[in-house]
Amino acid sequence: MTRVYNFSAGPAALPLEVLEQLRDEMLDWHGAGMSVMEMSHRGATYTAIAQQAEADLRDLMDIPSDYAVLFLQGGATAQFSAIPLNLAGTRHAVADYVDTGTWSRKALDEAHRYCTVNIAASAAASHYTTVPAQASWQTTPGAAYLHYTPNETIHGVEFPFVPDVGDVPLVADLSSTILSRPIDVRRFGVIYAGAQKNIGPAGLVVVIVRRDLLGRARGDTPSTLNWESMAAAGSMLNTPATYSWYVAGLVFQWLKRQGGVEAMGRTNQAKAAKLYAAIDGSGFYRNPVEPSCRSWMNVPFTLPDKALDQRFLEGARRAGLAALAGHKSVGGMRASLYNAMPMAGVDALVEYMSEFQRLS
Repeated sequence: MTRVYNFSAGPAALPLEVLEQLRDEMLDWHGAGMSVMEMSHRGATYTAIAQQAEADLRDLMDIPSDYAVLFLQGGATAQFSAIPLNLAGTRHAVADYVDTGTWSRKALDEAHRYCTVNIAASAAASHYTTVPAQASWQTTPGAAYLHYTPNETIHGVEFPFVPDVGDVPLVADLSSTILSRPIDVRRFGVIYAGAQKNIGPAGLVVVIVRRDLLGRARGDTPSTLNWESMAAAGSMLNTPATYSWYVAGLVFQWLKRQGGVEAMGRTNQAKAAKLYAAIDGSGFYRNPVEPSCRSWMNVPFTLPDKALDQRFLEGARRAGLAALAGHKSVGGMRASLYNAMPMAGVDALVEYMSEFQRLS
């Protein structure tokens, strides 16, 4: 078996140990005579799997009991609608959004359907290469919430701070940074994260919501998007994404074996630092992002001539380095360094980049 180093931004690589466990348990889970994907979500066996996954996530992130943890469907994009439906109350309520790239822009565009959106700050003038200083933000007193995207996967821009918004609920799309380092959950009203980067397969989304924010949903909120209804039903108001939830639980256990989010944070910082050092020291490759706002998770870079791009990608594939093409909206290259990417993968990429430069 030959496996590549998969630098995809998502769906992204899963830990090899987890994939091997999935393989071994595929046909017969612990003597049950069936796969987890065949189990009833109402049965005692699957209920225990789901509960253990939630317990492990709470342990990893130190999630207090006054927060509900939901395992839902539709990915993070479904939550772009769920957030205003659950928090804004009426069409005329004002929600603040910080625009730092493609995904924050998609979230605020969707919110326009359900509430009045105030763009408190935007990095568009910088072509999304920085994060606006919070002192420059124009927020709304008494806003229903403030939404931001701590890491923009396409532009490779990451907030170097957690915004201080006082009593306004802080809502964060942590899809690409969840579990990559320690965070203080208590600073947030709502955290949501699509699974396909650091959690598990695409389609699942984890929502962590402070319980005092439940019960605010508009009357016309679909039941599957209503956090209060889902929390009351243990995320099983309808049939959940059972296998994806199970895979997420195995990833949580793998993270614990690695030393938890503290150890993962040290590793992720070192991986990113090594790749940025190779880019900055090359005189050949370039990263466009302001250094203080560079992402640990998604590292875009360009070559001195776009005509070299295809040759770079073809050589990378031959070297066992996959999914390095940048997003079509920005071009260039992008290496995503999520939890499952080992340091050996970064070493292999840096070595290849050096050799490609030498031969170009």
